[in-house]
Amino acid sequence: MGDTIRWGIIGPGKIAHSFAKDLKLVSDGVLTAVASRDITKAELFAKEYNAKHAFGSYEELFNCVEVDAIYVATPHNLHAQWSISAMDHGKHVLCEKPMGVNLTEVKEMIASALQNQVFLMEALWSRFNPTIRKVKQLIDTGELGDIGYLHADFAFYGLDRSEEGRVLNPYLAGGSLLDIGIYPIFLAYTMLGKPKAIKATSKFYKTGVEIQTSMIFEYEKAQALLYSGLTSNSEMKAEIAGSKGSVFIHPRWHEAQGYSMEKDGTLDKFNLPTKGKGYTYEIKEVHSCLKSGKLESALWSHQNSLDLIGLLDEVRRLAGILFPFEE
Repeated sequence: MGDTIRWGIIGPGKIAHSFAKDLKLVSDGVLTAVASRDITKAELFAKEYNAKHAFGSYEELFNCVEVDAIYVATPHNLHAQWSISAMDHGKHVLCEKPMGVNLTEVKEMIASALQNQVFLMEALWSRFNPTIRKVKQLIDTGELGDIGYLHADFAFYGLDRSEEGRVLNPYLAGGSLLDIGIYPIFLAYTMLGKPKAIKATSKFYKTGVEIQTSMIFEYEKAQALLYSGLTSNSEMKAEIAGSKGSVFIHPRWHEAQGYSMEKDGTLDKFNLPTKGKGYTYEIKEVHSCLKSGKLESALWSHQNSLDLIGLLDEVRRLAGILFPFEE
């Protein structure tokens, strides 16, 4: 692996723009190629971010010898297919969350990574956010005492979007849960581990996608109250409370710029601003792993992705969330 990691992007949509902007802030990475099934879209994206190559098919990018790693930013239902294809071509992969639509897909993706001996990581960028890492340290070191309560939500109004788009289209694995509900579930899992039991209920839209999901994760000494939805906005301030104190992760908590901690009747505020939007930290983690020859990250491992999709699958089972292509 050379000093500079050369990236390719497939699926140049909104989130890919955020990734490309932050990649410019990482000194040892460069965007070399972008691919879209619409060559004009690829060319415009490549021009905007000074990428050397623009391709009208994903396969052309996978065959490009000047690319080391692929960022997969397609709709959810295509993550597994194109990640596996990229890895079969010997490319390292950072795949947008959720890594796969269900546990079967994630297992297939990890098997491909191991077979091809390439790096694979789910792009759960919040795991690398400085505030999230600091809060986890506070919990792990007992600063808050025994944790008894966690609350996290993620909601925005999305019912005015096109029913053909990824948010409201069941054939694109739409709905709130996989798109944004994954974040509250991630926080509970990261801070408290896998729950002993789960309760979940959902409301559905006329297209068949789920648009509100409320969850309770039961732990031996704690409960986590989690929510995702497309019917309204929410404050998106996360709270974690223990026997010695509480932490509040400032809105929007999944891309937090700091937190507050309440102990002994005193509330202290701590600012931890991110570099760029915050994708820089997951990019640096990928670079570090590649340069040291690792095939997965210790901070967000293959097992972490398996655990997370297992929790999502269980919530879907309890709430009756099924996609047409799974039937």
